[in-house]
Amino acid sequence: MSHISISNLTADFRIYGARSRSLKMRVLSQATGGRLVSREDEAVTVRAIDDLSLEVKAGDRIGLVGHNGSGKTTLLRILSGIYKPSGGRIEINGSVGTLLNPNAGMDPESTGTENIYLRGYVLGLTKKQIEDQIEDISEFSQLGDFLQLPVKTYSAGMAARLAFAISTAAHNDILLIDEGIGAGDATFVKRAQQRIDDLINRTSIVMLASHSESIIESLCNRRISMSHGKIIEDVRFNG
Repeated sequence: MSHISISNLTADFRIYGARSRSLKMRVLSQATGGRLVSREDEAVTVRAIDDLSLEVKAGDRIGLVGHNGSGKTTLLRILSGIYKPSGGRIEINGSVGTLLNPNAGMDPESTGTENIYLRGYVLGLTKKQIEDQIEDISEFSQLGDFLQLPVKTYSAGMAARLAFAISTAAHNDILLIDEGIGAGDATFVKRAQQRIDDLINRTSIVMLASHSESIIESLCNRRISMSHGKIIEDVRFNG
């Protein structure tokens, strides 16, 4: 059964070359919003996740809320393997899928079809799993013959549709979502939202970082508030 166990998780980021106090404060406020914990060798160390512990069970749909730099996205990136924690323990039971940066692993010089494979490999899919999803990705992105052309020839909306279709094609036990993902032009938004809803409904655990209370209320059954890398409130609702 899907499960995430986090114990005393810490994530520190060192910013080098901050030689003046004003620059240090600008890095602190703009980079992560985390807490300044040390100043060594002209480096600024920012603690983005601070001794965080959390248990997530099958059926949890968690909405992560908090100010910019509160640690929401950092936590999701650590769970996805993008960032390495500085300390603590993480145990994950189940396959992990992400909707954090749909464009990661895509090459503008390659065709749409080639990018399906490239992005699929980044998502951890096998060649057979990617092949099984090509028809669905083609239909949902509505790109047709454009899939045979380099992505650099696409409009921004076309590229976003392809990236989104690829990222939402795979099924995983655990889904990590950053609200900032794009879905292309306005006419695509409704279909994109339905695809996300379907993806969430068939996923055991969902963790969503969002600033929207309406999104949290409609998609989640647990609301976790974060501030300076710590959990300050954990509330269950909707049964």
